[in-house]
Amino acid sequence: MPLARSLSMTSLNGLLQCEDEDLPVEDLLLFEISWEVTNKVGGIYTVIQTKAKTTADEWGENYFLIGPYFEHNVKTQVEFSEPPNPAVKKAMDTMKSQGCQVFFGRWLIEGSPYVLLFDIGSAAWNLDKWKGEFWEVSNIGIPFHDREANDAVIFGSLTAWFLKELSSQFDDKPNIIAHFHEWQAGVGLILSRSQKLPVATIFTTHATLLGRYLCAASIDFYNNLDQFDIDKEAGERQIYHRYCMERASVHCAHVFTTVSQITATEAEHMLKKSPDVVTPNGLNIKKFSAMHEFQNLHSMYKARIQEFIRGHFYGHLDFDLDKTLFFFIAGRYEFSNKGADMFLEALSRLNFLLRVHKADVTVIVFFIMPAKTNNFNVETLKGQAVRKQLWDTAQSVKEKFGRKLYNALLKGEIPDLNKILDRDDISIMKRAIFSTQRHSLPPVTTHNMIDDSNDPILNTIRRIGLFNNRTDRVKVILHPEFLSSTSPLLPLDYEEFVRGCHLGVFPSYYEPWGYTPAECTVMGIPSVTTNLSGFGCFMQEHVADPEAYGIYIVDRRFRSPDESCNQLTQFLYGFCQQNRRQRIIQRNRTERLSDLLDWKYLGRYYMHARHLALSRTFPDKFEMEPSAPPKTEGFRFPRPSSVPPSPSVSQHSSPHHSEAEDEDEDERYDEDEEAERDRQNIKSPFSLGALPQGKKKQHGEYRN
Repeated sequence: MPLARSLSMTSLNGLLQCEDEDLPVEDLLLFEISWEVTNKVGGIYTVIQTKAKTTADEWGENYFLIGPYFEHNVKTQVEFSEPPNPAVKKAMDTMKSQGCQVFFGRWLIEGSPYVLLFDIGSAAWNLDKWKGEFWEVSNIGIPFHDREANDAVIFGSLTAWFLKELSSQFDDKPNIIAHFHEWQAGVGLILSRSQKLPVATIFTTHATLLGRYLCAASIDFYNNLDQFDIDKEAGERQIYHRYCMERASVHCAHVFTTVSQITATEAEHMLKKSPDVVTPNGLNIKKFSAMHEFQNLHSMYKARIQEFIRGHFYGHLDFDLDKTLFFFIAGRYEFSNKGADMFLEALSRLNFLLRVHKADVTVIVFFIMPAKTNNFNVETLKGQAVRKQLWDTAQSVKEKFGRKLYNALLKGEIPDLNKILDRDDISIMKRAIFSTQRHSLPPVTTHNMIDDSNDPILNTIRRIGLFNNRTDRVKVILHPEFLSSTSPLLPLDYEEFVRGCHLGVFPSYYEPWGYTPAECTVMGIPSVTTNLSGFGCFMQEHVADPEAYGIYIVDRRFRSPDESCNQLTQFLYGFCQQNRRQRIIQRNRTERLSDLLDWKYLGRYYMHARHLALSRTFPDKFEMEPSAPPKTEGFRFPRPSSVPPSPSVSQHSSPHHSEAEDEDEDERYDEDEEAERDRQNIKSPFSLGALPQGKKKQHGEYRN
């Protein structure tokens, strides 16, 4: 079958023109290499895991992932098997015969892709030799004490060895595309290029090494991008060799990609090269989608959070839980990078606004950021015990009351309500009320923190005075541990917790993409992000009025910190002014944006990077169509016709706006009409089906 007609499986048809009509499609193999294949370290694991199904649908049996072998991961994630491809099997056998342990099987995730895993320990005896070879090729020396960098050399050398053994079986035909993620996999790319292997290479950086280090040091990063002495900064942080590995990988790759436009700007200055393609991160929407049930799930999990609040604030429960909003921030404990500093300052200002305007809304804010702890806070555990005791008391009295009422009605009598409860019942209830008395404020943290006097979140809470006083309209709870359904305090998984909240707040300063607001979006929960996060920039590009769809984007790039904090405060205050009906409408709109984040749509950017790599590596074999780069212009979710109830446009002149205004807004809202308009505005996902004979699909055909 000639290539030009048969490449619909890999969606190359019409995008690349092949001059060698005899090259069969089954000879094209795609390898994706990352330290986080079957090995969860950070967000790259989520990228690869969720993208696997879309890529496997596109490439079928010709898609392979390469990663490190760790027994504790493999036991639960990989089903071993023999490689179906004889060339892959032969390359593995050659490496095994020389003492390297190589494993093959299927990764037990959606899409079930093939994985090839190298046992780093079995090849460690080659480390000095391979470090020497890497020095000869790149003049990059690896210190003996940096174990992560040493592992990267072993992993990269094994990858390059495998690709060499594999490509040597294919004569001079272009058969292999190798996609490397992050600097840990970059050694394999550098060695492959130095050996002139016939492999089309792609390198993706998900965040630059130096960028993350500089932002963590509270440096004004984005206003000084062109001012940094890169070598000096990397040397002072003792990561110069890692930085060199990353930069060499970028410049050696045929195609360089980053995950967002903001990271592309960063890479241009930090790594001295602009990316060829921006490949936004997506999600497997099916995993988070609850069809039309997501509103019901919100109510169900909100009730579970309310139960926790009843226990945590026992004795101080003088606010209406039906008028209480739950905000949260979650992620790695990077106080400045994740924007926790700005969030706390904005909460202090929000508390002032709500108190001044005598609002009847209470805001409870959760900080889900893992830190070092001893164990649960005794006062927090006591609160849940008191709540449970009160519940048991109420159930006991209710049962006794119900039995007496039932017996009286059977006799045809109306019971005397003054006698239906005896003195013992009254005493039990009084004791229960006395047990809820407490002489301290509800704790701001659920755990005993190690070195709490130096904890940045707790120190900021002390400075701004948010101690959960009765008069505070904003109350804070730090939960310094990942959520779990087995927890005795808050027995919810992260996804359940997110669904039960009203707003996720992620005012990050350094966020190359931002999976936390993306996860909120696909679960129909509004979120706050920034124009310094990849997700925020992506939504600004694709949605005409993000706030109407529950995506609040704080400007942290072109405003001063104080102005950004005021903007965040206004977003939070505006959200507090919404009534229940408006929040439901907004959640409906937010959930509809999930189509934008589906790999079925975003996978096309990775596809374009692969096509570009083939055309650059083998220009005599492949030619890129001139109109090839995927575009997004002309494709933006419009402002909904019923705008508001978005706080962006429905900011009321005073907190006491009229109910008539709300009714007018609600009358303009038609859920089905808006949903249909949004479905028409999103670009239709590409089709993976076979094309009709004789018709070539041009790249622009999947543009609306």
